Amino acid sequence: MPYVVDFKNVSTVGLESSAVPEALAGLRANEGRYYSNKYGNVFAVSPASEAPEVVDRVSRILKEERDIVIGSRPLEATAFEVDGLRMDYVFYESELSINVMYSIEDGGKRAVGFKLADGMEIPEELASKFKFARQKSKLAGVIRGSYFVIKGEY
Repeated sequence: MPYVVDFKNVSTVGLESSAVPEALAGLRANEGRYYSNKYGNVFAVSPASEAPEVVDRVSRILKEERDIVIGSRPLEATAFEVDGLRMDYVFYESELSINVMYSIEDGGKRAVGFKLADGMEIPEELASKFKFARQKSKLAGVIRGSYFVIKGEY
């Protein structure tokens, strides 16, 4: 059952098994607010077990592009299209969020983004491969993020 992310009343629904569910809920709400404000899109997530195709697609791109396997358990996932982009999101138990932005048209933007909730250590599988920049968020405190450009076709 999809959960519509409320960025005005941040909730830990679906994220309770995370070590710091409040921080991950803030990160999720931050993403919901962005898509609502920029595109008027409702950001709804489902338990990862109900969206295995999204988790598999994100995992496949990480593995094939950069030989990355995320060690943490996926908690929630979503996929939607907005402004000519297919967006996939997976939120992990370790307070990590991964999104895949994939332009539907050839030659468009295609990238993988990583965001870490406030206070989370950079996962070992990412630490040696990426530098993370900091960004302040009213909903999530300090978010650290990084990305890479997708070269292959998916």
